[in-house]
Amino acid sequence: MTDNTDNAVSAPAVSNTVKRLEEEGEIGADYLEELLDIADLGGDIDIDVDHGRASIAIVASEEGDERELADLVGRDGEVLEAVQELTRLAVQARTGNRSRLMLDINGYRAARREELTKIAAEAVARVHASGETVSLAPMNPFERKVCHDVVAAAGLVSESEGAEPHRHVVIMLPEEDEEPGIDDAGSADSANSAEVGEQGQD
Repeated sequence: MTDNTDNAVSAPAVSNTVKRLEEEGEIGADYLEELLDIADLGGDIDIDVDHGRASIAIVASEEGDERELADLVGRDGEVLEAVQELTRLAVQARTGNRSRLMLDINGYRAARREELTKIAAEAVARVHASGETVSLAPMNPFERKVCHDVVAAAGLVSESEGAEPHRHVVIMLPEEDEEPGIDDAGSADSANSAEVGEQGQD
């Protein structure tokens, strides 16, 4: 006879988690809607739950919005990171819990993720070919997390080195006696990515 006790317990837990994340998304969306109104910027707000966290995307609702929303992304996504952190703080003020909400504006993160995936994959190929350690350019926590994930999936080891704003990902072959994947530094990136100013992930 099969014991379904674990499943019976986990189902409500999953449901409660999704409900909590949806609530975070709603609170964050309200905050961002007010921000857009104050800044007189156009855009639609989409809410989702993705990879265990609330996810909000601000997208252009009409022609011309892309240029306006670009100001909320800023150079290298710096303004986006700041707005995301403010949104997380707004959620925390309402819920009393730290939020790992992820914000994307104008598809910046999605495009950057695709670009970083290619960069990390190329670096992985170089490590495989040469056996030498490869260091990537300095990146913010969100970007480092993307690279760590690509490296781990390829069976190599990565770690973050240096101090902000020069913190960067280093990729290497795994030691024979260790499991492929992210080392302690990489894991820190992963855990915090949730949090960020993405300040996230590192």
